[in-house]
Amino acid sequence: MQKILIITGFTGVGKTNLAIEIAKKYNGEIISCDSVQIYKGLDIGSAKVTAEEAEGIPHHLIDILSPNEDYSVGQFVKDCKRHIEQIISRNHLPILVGGTGLYIKALVEGYDFSNTEKNIEFRNKLIALSETYGKEYVWQQLNQLSPTLASKVHFNNLKRVIRYLEIATFGENKSTTPSVLSNYNTLIVGLVDDRKVVYERINQRVDKMLESGFEQEVKYLLQQGYDLKYNCMNSIGYKEMLQYLKGEYDYTKCVELIKQHTRNYCKRQNTFMKTIPNLQLLNNIEAREKIKEFLDDTTK
Repeated sequence: MQKILIITGFTGVGKTNLAIEIAKKYNGEIISCDSVQIYKGLDIGSAKVTAEEAEGIPHHLIDILSPNEDYSVGQFVKDCKRHIEQIISRNHLPILVGGTGLYIKALVEGYDFSNTEKNIEFRNKLIALSETYGKEYVWQQLNQLSPTLASKVHFNNLKRVIRYLEIATFGENKSTTPSVLSNYNTLIVGLVDDRKVVYERINQRVDKMLESGFEQEVKYLLQQGYDLKYNCMNSIGYKEMLQYLKGEYDYTKCVELIKQHTRNYCKRQNTFMKTIPNLQLLNNIEAREKIKEFLDDTTK
């Protein structure tokens, strides 16, 4: 059976480096599962892989949209399915990489996208998540996908939050495919590391972003008319920098907020990963061993 590797995990844990290492060894191609890297021009703030960092490994679902375009989970699933099939047709290994948990979850669980208006299965899963993790947790999933919709509803209004999540997730894009991964042998790795280590990496990553011209990147996007009315510009880093450029707070506060909000997002990613079926939480060393075992085993 054809094998597929999925590598997810929170910000700063080393997903990209591991994926490229595996792709070079096993003739792989990478499909991005990141809700910000799909946008052109949002490069530094999304830690988009550079041509040098990619080391010749093909990357898909990066730079496919302008910042003023919308993108739903349903469309991601359709696009991802298409790229998986194309990669397999080239006798290469599909490696799905990214930290947008809802993208991964939709692939793994196979939401029914055919009922856009009222998806009972989807609603029941969100209700179960609220009972386990609280209403604010479900609202955070909405905020991750559509900050604009999230800003219109309080997290205590669970019914409205779930409805908005339906809109943000499915939109007008419909698919009758129950699960993209049902016909494949899939290993799902959730990278983890010591929290203090990850937080230090986050601080270093933000500092590197700023040194690499992140402020100039956001200024250019703003000059092109891309401001907070567009969903992607409400992503962590871009939102804070836009607010700084508009004079809402000083530069030091801006940097503090980017780091703080990235740490908070990291916690939410970690929590959400635990809801993805068959995902194995592993550190970098354990992940390398497990992936090698999975890909080298010809009996699977």
